[in-house]
Amino acid sequence: MHIHILGICGTFMGGLAALAREAGHRVTGCDAGVYPPMSDQLRALGIELIEGFGADQMALQPDMFVIGNVVSRARLADGTPKFPLMEAILDAGAPYTSGPQWLAEHVLQGRHVLAVAGTHGKTTTTSMLSWILEYAGLQPGFLVGGVPLNFGISARLGGGAPASSAQVKEEPATLTGVTEPGAQAPRRPLFVIEADEYDTAFFDKRSKFVHYRPRTAVLNNLEFDHADIFDDLAAIERQFHHLVRTVPGTGRVVSNGLEESLARVLHQGCWSEVRSFGAAVSDFSAEGEPHEFAVLHKGQTVARVQWSLSGVHNQLNALAAIAAAEHVGVSPGVAAQALGSFENVKRRMEVRGQVTLAAGGAPVTVYDDFAHHPTAIHTTVNGLRRQVGNARILAVFEPRSNTMKLGAMKAQLPWSLEEADLAFGHSGGLGWDAAEALSPMGTRAVVSDAIDDLARQVVAQARPGDHILCMSNGGFGGIHLKLLDLLQKE
Repeated sequence: MHIHILGICGTFMGGLAALAREAGHRVTGCDAGVYPPMSDQLRALGIELIEGFGADQMALQPDMFVIGNVVSRARLADGTPKFPLMEAILDAGAPYTSGPQWLAEHVLQGRHVLAVAGTHGKTTTTSMLSWILEYAGLQPGFLVGGVPLNFGISARLGGGAPASSAQVKEEPATLTGVTEPGAQAPRRPLFVIEADEYDTAFFDKRSKFVHYRPRTAVLNNLEFDHADIFDDLAAIERQFHHLVRTVPGTGRVVSNGLEESLARVLHQGCWSEVRSFGAAVSDFSAEGEPHEFAVLHKGQTVARVQWSLSGVHNQLNALAAIAAAEHVGVSPGVAAQALGSFENVKRRMEVRGQVTLAAGGAPVTVYDDFAHHPTAIHTTVNGLRRQVGNARILAVFEPRSNTMKLGAMKAQLPWSLEEADLAFGHSGGLGWDAAEALSPMGTRAVVSDAIDDLARQVVAQARPGDHILCMSNGGFGGIHLKLLDLLQKE
C-alpha cells in the first residue's frame, strides 16, 4: 500500500510513518515544516518528503491519504484554502483516513495494546512500560511521543506478527514471580502506545485514544487541558470514559488512586478489572523517596526501585508502568529491575550542558524539559529541588501550548514556580499579560517578549552552582544553546 501522510513531521504522524515503512508500505508525506531532525529521520527510512500542502501532490495517486490533525478547512485572509491538498482530496472523492484510524486498522489489529493516557507523564510512562516489557524479553512494539533513550527511536513494530483473533488464546502466566493469579502471559504480540486525548482530525472530533481499543489501559492522571477543544474538565472526563468503554472484560484498567477526576470517570461505568496505584490504600503504592523506594502490592513489599530519576510524578509513573506490565505477566520484581536501567526520554530533565564560570566554583547546569502545563511545571521544579537541595534553581519557561496561550491557566503560574529561586517567562505571542500573572512572585519573576533578551537576563543572574531549568513543549527558540554560549563568554 502507498500512503501519503499530511502533517508527517509531527511526533505522532512521524512515528506512524516509521511503523508503516517498517511494515513494508510505501510512504510519502508533506508538511509545512520539513526540516531536521525529523526530516533527516524520515528520509533515512526512505520516505519522500514534500514541503507544503499543494494540490499538485494529487499526482502521487496513493492508495490512501492519511490526515494529521494539523490539517483543517481553514482559509487564508485572501480566501484561499490553507490546505489546498485537502480540498483537492475532497473534491476528487479520493480515499482518506485519520492517523489513529489507519494505525488501528493496519498496526494494532490482533495485538494486545497497552495504552497510556493522562494529562501528564504519558510519554515517560509509555517509555517506562516499553522498556520493562523489552527487559522481560517480550519484544513489544511501541509508539511514543518522544524518543526513549533506551531505544533511540520513537516507534517500532516489535517482535511477532499480529495474529488474527481466531488464533489468539490468553493463558495463565508462566513467567516467574507473577504476584497476581489473574495476570496473563501474552499470546498476542504486545504494542505500547501513548494514548492522547486530543482530537483525531478535523473530520473526527473524538479523542485519538478511542481508536486504539486497548486490553490494558493506564489512566495516569486527569486535569483540565486543551482549552482550545474542551470546554471544561467534565468534557475531558467524558472522553476518558469513552476509552474505558473500549477495554474488554478480560482487560485491565490501571488508574491513579489519587485523582478524584478518574474516580468520577470509573463511576460512570467500568466493565474490566481495575488496579489502582498511588494512594496508600491502592493496589500498588510506594514507600520511600522517589529515587529509591519500595513497591507495595496490597500493603506488602514486592520490589524495590533504585534509579536515576527524581520527582514524585516519576514515582507515580513507575507504579503505573509496573501495574500495567503485571497484567501481561511481568512481575513487579522484574519490572523494578528494568526501571533501574531506565534512561528516561529526550527532553525530560535532559542535561544540555554545564559551564564553569570565570568566578570558579561549581558549574552552572542547563536542563531541557517538556513541561508546559502548570502542574507539570510544578512537579518538574519539585523533582529538581529534591535532587539539588538548597542550590539555586532558575526556571525559564515558555507558555506555548494552546491552553497556556489562551490564558486558561495563568493564575496557577506563581504556584507552579514556587520552588524556583527565580523565574524567567517568555511572553511573546500571548494574548494576556504575563508580568501581571507573575506579579505575586514580586522581584523573583522576570518577563521578556524576546528570547535573546530573556537569555541575557538569565545569564546576568547566574551564579556558580546554579541549575537553569528550561521548560517548553516547543523548541523555545534554541534558548538552551544561547544560554550555554552566553555562559561560556562569562
